[in-house]
Amino acid sequence: MNNQLPQGEKKIEIKIADNIPGAEYANAMQINHNKDEMHMMFLNIMGGSGRVTGKIITNPGHFKRMLAAMQDNLKKYEDQFGEVKESVGPTNKEIGFNAKN
Repeated sequence: MNNQLPQGEKKIEIKIADNIPGAEYANAMQINHNKDEMHMMFLNIMGGSGRVTGKIITNPGHFKRMLAAMQDNLKKYEDQFGEVKESVGPTNKEIGFNAKN
């Protein structure tokens, strides 16, 4: 594998914060937006309850770039492993939240 970057490009180091313990499973997502931001809330719903596993806020330009990357990765996955069928989502479309105090 060639580890050299094209001329003029700088290497970006990515650090993982100590408060991020590991991966969280999400099987649902809510997306909201305002003029300046896209809000993504990832959920893990099991049976009649669920919990928020992550929240991401970004701007529309970054959101569009991330969406393109996800579509590209899904295409590569399907090219390698075959077509992915969409999973069945929660039957109850209304999701409420309880705030912890």
